[in-house]
Amino acid sequence: MEIAIIAHDLKKELMTQFCIAYCGILSKHNICATAVTAKYISEATGLQIDRLMSGDQGGEEQIASRIAYNEIDILLYFRDTRPNAKYNPAERELLRMCDTYNIPIATNIATAEVLVTALERGDLDWRDIVNPHSEYNRAKKM
Repeated sequence: MEIAIIAHDLKKELMTQFCIAYCGILSKHNICATAVTAKYISEATGLQIDRLMSGDQGGEEQIASRIAYNEIDILLYFRDTRPNAKYNPAERELLRMCDTYNIPIATNIATAEVLVTALERGDLDWRDIVNPHSEYNRAKKM
């Protein structure tokens, strides 16, 4: 499966800890993440991560584009939850794209755990059917 990861500055440590805890499951899948988040996670876990641009330089748009081309199966997106947190239009568009293309999204550690454990159980295998760009489907064609 193709997993995209984004974590706002205040959530990068939490996302890193989450990825350490679930490294065994995540290592079986392809991961992309925005720049700094990718750096933190890969240094802490050794996971191979496709490093995109940072969020404020277009990383969120890159992930939204991959969603539009059906190249993402799951989005883990730990957002700033402070009451005064400002969200930019790219963030809203990213959430809209997930809703439009039926991409499971976790915006907190509780839903991330549910998605990752469901991924391990095979509950998200339906994504392999609808995602012709997944590593699984590319391997079947060879």
